[in-house]
Amino acid sequence: MTLITALRDRIGQINALADHLPQDAVALAARLFPAVVFWQSARTKVDGITIKESTYFLFEQVYALPLIAPATAAQLATLAEHLLPLLLVFGLFARLGALGLLVMTAVIQIFVFPAAWVTHGLWAAALLVVLAQGPGRLSLDHLLGLDHGRARPKPLS
Repeated sequence: MTLITALRDRIGQINALADHLPQDAVALAARLFPAVVFWQSARTKVDGITIKESTYFLFEQVYALPLIAPATAAQLATLAEHLLPLLLVFGLFARLGALGLLVMTAVIQIFVFPAAWVTHGLWAAALLVVLAQGPGRLSLDHLLGLDHGRARPKPLS
């Protein structure tokens, strides 16, 4: 057996094992991990139900976005970082939640922290999985019959 043949066989075995990963588990991970990142960020922006003064300061001095007032940006970002992760966690209107967080990721990448493209790329990759393939069967969208996307997950086995 040549080295190439042995390598091809080993890769085939790994691919066969990977084929058994449940798509629903992949979709769940793609929903949960970015949701946690944004939820944790949201929680740093508030004290109870009040937006912290430091949040407004950050949007004025550090996160300054074009075309939107800093106070408005602070309020919208804080609301979105609380609401959109919940949509992903529960898998309710999950594609909408993924799209919203993908837009936020793009804004952060382009206007706030352009050097953090590796981190933002990882967030975007997970969010694109949800956007393209849907939230999977472990979601309220599936339970309520709300996700009629093209991609159909493999049966759980």
